[in-house]
Amino acid sequence: MLREVLMTTETPVRDPDIEQGERTDDVWKVVVWDDPVNTMDYVVYVFRKLFGYDEVKATRLMLQVHNEGRSVVADGPREKAEHDAYRLHHHGLWATIEQ
Repeated sequence: MLREVLMTTETPVRDPDIEQGERTDDVWKVVVWDDPVNTMDYVVYVFRKLFGYDEVKATRLMLQVHNEGRSVVADGPREKAEHDAYRLHHHGLWATIEQ
């Protein structure tokens, strides 16, 4: 009879270097970009619906998008920022996230 001999070797576990990797507590920004498709009223509507902003804040952010080409409309952990960008895409707005 042939016996299998299993040898185990220890593999050292290395903690990721926080300085080199992405930190989980970093704040990510959700940026909405100007586009030639959506009306200003619609953009205000989306900001109010998705983020609960009042008319004044939603209008200010929309005007920043219109006049400057972009605006940071939300921030938070990466997962939340990705979710917010996804929701904006679902409503037809151009959005990205950045650190």
